[in-house]
Amino acid sequence: MISQLAFRNLTYRPWRSVLLFFGFGVGVAVMIVLLSIGEALLSQARNEKLVGGGSITVLPEGLDVEVMKTGGIGGLFFSIDHASFLYRQLFASPRFAKEIAAVAPQIEGRVLYVRATDGKEYPVNASGEIPAATRAVGAAPEIIEGKWENDDGDRRWVAPTMAELRHEIDHFHLPSDSVADRDTWAEWHYFNVLSEGGTRWAFVSFIVGGDVTGTKWGGQLGITLREQGGATRRYAATIDRSRVRFSTTDANLVFGDSHVTVLPDGDYEVVASAREGSGSGAGGAGSIRINLRVHPAPYAYFPGVSMGSGGFVSGYTVPALRASASGTLCVDESCEHLTDAQSYHDHNWGVWRGVTWDWGASRAGQYTFLYGRVYPPDSTVSVPPVLVYLVDSLGFRAVFRPKLISYEDGRTLRSGATVLRVPSRASFWDVRGDDTLRVDLSIEDAIATKTENGREHPFFIQMKGTARISGRIEGTPLAGTGAGFFETYR
Repeated sequence: MISQLAFRNLTYRPWRSVLLFFGFGVGVAVMIVLLSIGEALLSQARNEKLVGGGSITVLPEGLDVEVMKTGGIGGLFFSIDHASFLYRQLFASPRFAKEIAAVAPQIEGRVLYVRATDGKEYPVNASGEIPAATRAVGAAPEIIEGKWENDDGDRRWVAPTMAELRHEIDHFHLPSDSVADRDTWAEWHYFNVLSEGGTRWAFVSFIVGGDVTGTKWGGQLGITLREQGGATRRYAATIDRSRVRFSTTDANLVFGDSHVTVLPDGDYEVVASAREGSGSGAGGAGSIRINLRVHPAPYAYFPGVSMGSGGFVSGYTVPALRASASGTLCVDESCEHLTDAQSYHDHNWGVWRGVTWDWGASRAGQYTFLYGRVYPPDSTVSVPPVLVYLVDSLGFRAVFRPKLISYEDGRTLRSGATVLRVPSRASFWDVRGDDTLRVDLSIEDAIATKTENGREHPFFIQMKGTARISGRIEGTPLAGTGAGFFETYR
C-alpha cells in the first residue's frame, strides 16, 4: 500500500517529488561533510604534533595549510630563520606591546639523530619550548612531577643581556669544509666614527686574514683618517698570529696591543694604534692612537646573513647600526676628544677574492637604514637586488628590495695616474604592497683605493654624504635626513 501511494504521488506531482528528493540529498550531504570536519578537528586536537596555545600561529612563508592539517607541522621539517630576532624585534617588542599579550616559540616533532657512546646513531622525535612563554599562551602541559621552568639557555634566547647579544651575533667563524680557497678567507671588525663637526672621520678595520684552520694567517689593523675635501692618511700594523686572539663563541678580539672588547653593559671598547706607511709596525711618518667606547643604540642592529654557493661564502652582521662613540683620537701628538660622536660597527666574514659590493649605512632623522648587495666572483651578467633594512627607536621597521641603484657620476677623483668618475648622487626606491621607500644620497666627499680584485672595476670608492628618505609605511609618512657612509666600485 505504501509503495503504491508513493508511486501515485510521484506520478501526480513529479516536480515536487524531485525537489523533495534533491533537498533531502543535500541535507544528508551537508551532514556528512560536517561530521567529517568534526572528526578531523577531533583527530587534530588529539594529535601530539599540533602546536597549541594562543590565538594566532605564525608559520614559514609558503606553507600549505592543507598539508599542515593532514601531516602535522612536525612532519614538514620547516623552520623560521632568525626566529629569536623575530621574537625580540617583532612579536615581543615594545612596538606591539598593546596588541600582543604573549608569544611562545615552539618546535614540534623535529627529527634529530643522537649518537650513543657505542658510535651508533638513533633517530629521535624532539620538541622545544620556552616554558614560561608556553605557559603565558595557555599551552603548558600538566606537570605530574618535578618542575618545568626556564633555564639559562631559555633566558638568553628570549631576553639576553646586551653583552650576550653582542657575543651571539658578533663572534668569529671558521671556514667550512666546502670553502676551497681558504687562503682568501678574511674576517673583520669594522668601526667608523664621525667627528662632531662632521668634517673628519676615521675607518678602523681589525682584519683576520688567511687560512685560520692552519698556520698561514695573521692580523692586519688598518685605519683611514680623512679630512673632508682634504688629506687622506692611512695607518696600518701587521700582527703575527701568535699575538692574535679571536673566538667563535664571543666577539672579543686581541691584536697585540690593540683590541676590541665587549664590556658588561654591551658597549665596545676599541683600542687601536698603528703607524703611517707600510704596516710593518715600525717607521712611517706618523702614528695614530684610538681609544673609544662605542655605545650601540637599543634595538638598532642587523642579526646577520651568510650566503654562498660552491666554495663562495659571504657573511655580514651589524651589531651597532646606530651608535655613539666617546673617547680620544690622537694623531701624532695631537688628540681630539669625542663625546657621543656618530659611530657604526659591522662584522664581515668569507672569501673575498674577486668580490665587489654596493653598501651604505646612514642616519635619517629618527630612522637609520642599511643597504647593500654583493657581487660574487663568478657574477658577470646578473645584478643582484639591493637589500634595504630600516630601523627606528623601537627596532626593526621594514625591509625593501630595490632592483637597482641609480648613480650619477658627477665627481672626479685622481688615483695615481688614473682619473675616475665617481658618484655625486645616488638614489633607489621600492614599493612593497602599500609601503614605499625612496632614498636619495648626496655625496660630499669620496676617496678611491686601487684593489687587486681581478674585476672590471678595480677601484674601491668610499664616500661620505647626506641621505634623505621619503615614503610611507603602514600609512605613516617617512621623512628624515642625516649623515652616512657609502661604498661602491669603479
